[in-house]
Amino acid sequence: MLDGHVKPGAWPTAMSDTPTNEQLVAGLIRLLTVEKRAADIYAGPPQKDGIGRVFGGQVLAQALQAAQASIADGKIAHSLHAYFLRGGREGAPIEYRIERDFDGRSFANRRVVASQEGEDGRAVPILNLTASFQLPEDGLEHVDSPMPDVVGPEELRSDIELRREIAASWSAKLSQAQLEQMLRPRPIEMRTIDRLHWMSSKPREPRAHTWFRVAAPITGNDDTPELHRAIITYASDYTLLGTSALPHGLSWMRNEIVGASLDHALWFHKDARADEWLLYATDAPWSGGGRGFNRGRIFNRAGELVASVAQEGMMRKRR
Repeated sequence: MLDGHVKPGAWPTAMSDTPTNEQLVAGLIRLLTVEKRAADIYAGPPQKDGIGRVFGGQVLAQALQAAQASIADGKIAHSLHAYFLRGGREGAPIEYRIERDFDGRSFANRRVVASQEGEDGRAVPILNLTASFQLPEDGLEHVDSPMPDVVGPEELRSDIELRREIAASWSAKLSQAQLEQMLRPRPIEMRTIDRLHWMSSKPREPRAHTWFRVAAPITGNDDTPELHRAIITYASDYTLLGTSALPHGLSWMRNEIVGASLDHALWFHKDARADEWLLYATDAPWSGGGRGFNRGRIFNRAGELVASVAQEGMMRKRR
């Protein structure tokens, strides 16, 4: 799956069709609500008006939702590990088949295969995901990863404002479809402290810090820890792969490199709300051989480490 800033997938962009923040979040919740079709078989809906390839975070989050739906004894997801096999296509539902590999007293494990109908009519796997669940318990605690000392989200402009400014100077270089893609409304509000790969062509150290949250509060029956974990999983695929592009001064959005996520791992350390500001601190300690390795840490406003992320992706300079 392509890096979060340039994945195809359209929200309405005409002014009269621009959805409200509440509508965007409602659409995200619908997108991440999987439907049970049979025993341990679920279907994930396609993104409304989506085009091109499916956002990797969507498949990760839907697969986690399917796995969470199969757990009924109070255990909660504490980690997931996934491999992207093929790019999914927008417009078609994705099927999630679950294998119950382990059910213990404290831990459980679920294996999920996400498939989509191929051109020949047969189901083709696009992602394999394994999720581990644990019954909550007290234990030894330490944190060797303090929250970075950065400015708060209230002091920053939203990324969509920055995109509008940059789009004005790029208008001669980008097609109308690319401009609409760049400026489409998003259910995840982001405020970046540093300059991401699409913001500058100047090489810089492979580190980035971005505040994120869903664009409107989550309330009512939708307000569950499972949904918040799924949304954090969805958002964790944004900005991550792009971190390894920073030392090279190149960007997917400027058509200078091609890339795709190869795998994705996420560990949940503490419950967190996706409708409250979370800081995503990413770094990329290595790139080479046509790949880039990226890590992420997610903190809440209290400075607590709530999740850790790792991902390797294919990254090649466009010829």
